[in-house]
Amino acid sequence: MKKPALFVIAFLFALLLWNVFAYGTGPVVNIDGDEIDGPLGALLAVLFAGGGTLIAALVMVVVGVVLAVVFAGVGIILIGGLGIGAVVLALAVSPLLLPLLLPLALIWYMVGRSRKNRMLREHAV
Repeated sequence: MKKPALFVIAFLFALLLWNVFAYGTGPVVNIDGDEIDGPLGALLAVLFAGGGTLIAALVMVVVGVVLAVVFAGVGIILIGGLGIGAVVLALAVSPLLLPLLLPLALIWYMVGRSRKNRMLREHAV
């Protein structure tokens, strides 16, 4: 895996050197058909590239903030909707669960009563 990567890097470096020596005129800025090269062309190229990078960074920050606000709002609405849905589902199902809860309540009452009687006997002795 390391040998092919070394060859690819060496090939790309050779392409870079060939481009520099074959077309080494420096940056050229084309504004409305007028080519500006030399030091002024290099200065304009750096200025335009840096300005574009700053604008791109500002746009990414604004988009990130907007997405954070939108997704947070959607998440709050989603959680609230799920909570309301759970309450509505519990209210709709609770009358249907009443036949199941009656035997459970009866067993709970019997166990509590026997425990209470057992505790009274233990304290009486």
